[in-house]
Amino acid sequence: MIGVDIIKIDRIKKMVEKFGEKGLKRFLNDSEIEKLKKIETIAGYWAAKEAIAKALKTGIGKELSFKDIEIYKEKSGAPNFKLPQRIVEKYKIKDKSLSISHDGEYAIAVAAIESSAGNES
Repeated sequence: MIGVDIIKIDRIKKMVEKFGEKGLKRFLNDSEIEKLKKIETIAGYWAAKEAIAKALKTGIGKELSFKDIEIYKEKSGAPNFKLPQRIVEKYKIKDKSLSISHDGEYAIAVAAIESSAGNES
């Protein structure tokens, strides 16, 4: 399953300027907020969480919230993510990968999730 999302970095910048840390807490976990300094990276995390929800075909909502998804970096610097055990079990997730990039005005993310359940949900 593949999910992709793109966001205009300025959209996130305006939200952060208007709401500050309260705005960040809307979609980031405390561990993520502690590590993120650049607005481009913050926008990339938004796109990543949206891409992951799209790959799972749940969207962000009742079943899967922004806060259910935790983005982190591997020792190599590559992005990765954790999901709640209930989601891993429901979708029989075997493997996953994440790519985040930003250039100019946009941040983009692609999430790939391998499931032994196929497209059953």
